Amino acid sequence: MWLFSQQMMRGKILTAIVWELLLVGMQLNFGTNESYKLSIPATGSPLHAHLEAHTVYGALHGLQTFSQLCHFNFTTRIIEVHLVPWIIVDQPRFSYRGLLIDTSRHYQPLPMIKNVIDAMAYTKLNVLHWHIVDTQSFPLDIPSYPKLWNGAYSLSERYTMADAVEIVQYAQRRGINVLAEIDVPGHALSWGIGYPSLWPSLDCRQPLDVSNEFTFNVIDGILSDFSKVFKFKFVHLGGDEVYTGCWNITPHVKKWLNKKGLNESEAYEYFVLRAQKIALSHGYEMVNWEETFNNFGKKLSPKTVVHNWLGGGVAQKIVAAGLRCIVSNQDKWYLDHLTTTWEEFYMNEPLSNITNPKHQKLVIGGEVCMWGEHIDASDLEQTIWPRAAAAAERLWTSFDELAKDPKQVTGRLAHFRCLLNQRGVAAAPLAGPGRVAPLGPGSCYQQ
Repeated sequence: MWLFSQQMMRGKILTAIVWELLLVGMQLNFGTNESYKLSIPATGSPLHAHLEAHTVYGALHGLQTFSQLCHFNFTTRIIEVHLVPWIIVDQPRFSYRGLLIDTSRHYQPLPMIKNVIDAMAYTKLNVLHWHIVDTQSFPLDIPSYPKLWNGAYSLSERYTMADAVEIVQYAQRRGINVLAEIDVPGHALSWGIGYPSLWPSLDCRQPLDVSNEFTFNVIDGILSDFSKVFKFKFVHLGGDEVYTGCWNITPHVKKWLNKKGLNESEAYEYFVLRAQKIALSHGYEMVNWEETFNNFGKKLSPKTVVHNWLGGGVAQKIVAAGLRCIVSNQDKWYLDHLTTTWEEFYMNEPLSNITNPKHQKLVIGGEVCMWGEHIDASDLEQTIWPRAAAAAERLWTSFDELAKDPKQVTGRLAHFRCLLNQRGVAAAPLAGPGRVAPLGPGSCYQQ
């Protein structure tokens, strides 16, 4: 057993100040070294734990592991570490370990987003994919085009750019990047509330008007503003579920298509590739949903990361084509699918049927998606946790060390769920579908 003494607790304020300076001074981005080595001896004078890391972000993960080894003894009033000695040499399997939140279908207050970020740090997830806008609302202030957030649900359900900076900085201090998404050209009806000329017509309001140069000026302005706040290597440009028939039935767009010699599908390709060029001009590499690859994969920029969501078999094709991939197959890693159990989240393997080592390296990671059609601040956390934690272990732990049977994980995940509750995270019980309520009175550890 390993005990904390009073002497070991001294100087914590100074340590916190030094830690903050380290975090401010060290850039976080994709591929940052997150490895660490934690040693906790059984004996010694003085007795202390030893943590080694190449970066402050690796050290953060080591401290998180250390915190989860600590237990408060209510009888002795001492924090204890059991089963010493410990020697933990740890590093992530994938560099991208993401969680998507959707603030268009339901607005999420800043404190709730911060709660999600805190819990992500507890599980060593390292990318918050912020699906900011969609058909239903445009809640973010864009200084270059200030009428865009006229598409917000209300005056109070909005984020200023200062709010965005606060979220990015809060996440960075916990070792988490923020991937901002604008989904173009589909899912963009809300854009036209402030700028109606972005709509092909009043009767046909999405996708965005491909024939209007103003459309691309707005995208350029958004990404210019993003580049001042969202410093992650990638920006997500969406590109999914584009119903191009709207363009074909709108006279002035149809006229433009004929002049350019394009059909609807070719116009979709034109739009996506032009948006990619704009993103590249602002220093970003792009993530696009898999429909872009399925429709014109060979035309995508080589700096594209294709986001697989529709199902199995696509990731193999993406990496075989030489492009990078993020896996989020909806049948296993969509958190709004409440019937998907934590066991299915745990057993979903991003490298399934990808055996070529060169192709495996192109799968940069995976992401669980919390789409917001039926989720607001009242049920966000219990819908995410603990199922997202099951996927987090899959993304962090080396394949050989993963459990082959989820029954081997049940006890650990139940304890972790209780730890989340103790830390103020509204994680639901393991028994049952997503965000299930306890079946009756009893210990947290038995649910």
